Amino acid sequence: MAYSKLEYIWLDGYEPTQLLRSKTKVVHDFSGKLEDCPMWNFDGSSTEQATGGSSDCLLKPVAIFPDPDREHSFLVMTEVLNADGTPHESNGRATIDDDSDDFWFGFEQEYFLNDPETGLPLGFPEGGYPSPQGPYYCGVGGSRAFGRDIIEEHLDLCLEAGLNVEGINAEVAAGQWEFQIFAKGAHSAGDQIWVARYLIERTAEKYGIIVDWHPKPLGDTDWNGSGMHANFSNGKMREEGGEKYMKEVCEAFGNFISEHIEVYGADNDQRLTGKHETQSIDKFSYGVSDRGASIRIPVTTVEDGWIGRLEDRRPASNADPYKVGARIIKTVNTAS
Repeated sequence: MAYSKLEYIWLDGYEPTQLLRSKTKVVHDFSGKLEDCPMWNFDGSSTEQATGGSSDCLLKPVAIFPDPDREHSFLVMTEVLNADGTPHESNGRATIDDDSDDFWFGFEQEYFLNDPETGLPLGFPEGGYPSPQGPYYCGVGGSRAFGRDIIEEHLDLCLEAGLNVEGINAEVAAGQWEFQIFAKGAHSAGDQIWVARYLIERTAEKYGIIVDWHPKPLGDTDWNGSGMHANFSNGKMREEGGEKYMKEVCEAFGNFISEHIEVYGADNDQRLTGKHETQSIDKFSYGVSDRGASIRIPVTTVEDGWIGRLEDRRPASNADPYKVGARIIKTVNTAS
């Protein structure tokens, strides 16, 4: 009898930053379709999502991808429900009000690869620092790029799984990398970012390396932090646009500063300092081609007649893309 391994992936209840969890379900004669993935449960008392006296939580499959690293296997992204079928309070996906694909998202996910023995990013000598940042961004060579085997394997896995990864590159700091994912709809964008995060965690695990999602892992030093820049647009931005409307969208973000920062990741104050290509967390600004602004208006958007996308540079690398997408949709919809 044919069998398949379904890797159910979910987010736990840890605060302030949720962790990925997963477990494998073996099924027979599986069609490979999402609708044939059964609902499953888990012990929520072991994941900060329930008490021991009433510990069952449900896993509702929401997206499925082939798992290219395991035979007869699929990656099943799920959302957590209470035993009565209502969304669990830790379920960021359930905060998305708009389930259409009118909103498009392109997330730029940055992260560090750390050596577990030193606790430092790859390329950092124990007890010191490598040469100052500058040559590492899109760097090539053994003294500038660290961990390439891991991220190349991760890229191939994401592509073979069917994730819409648009690129990868070494980032500004040594041991720091980025991948970019584009998707139509906040649900799909969040699903794909989380599955891509799962795959880099699992790939790095195989190499004995740790993925660090903290937005400023090197503290108050002259090294960049990690973000998850959110490029976004809706139909009006893509089809009508215009300088007046695009600036109205930017101004709308200035009306909800605290609401955005609340879901843009823990410890983001350590990253959003006004230095290292960021705006201060207590300020808001926007500008054309300005990587030190809260919202960057890409020069291509202006050149195309103020039609296209905007980039919110504030989300941290550890932010929940579901919550980020949900908040962006709410704010853009307030613009006239």
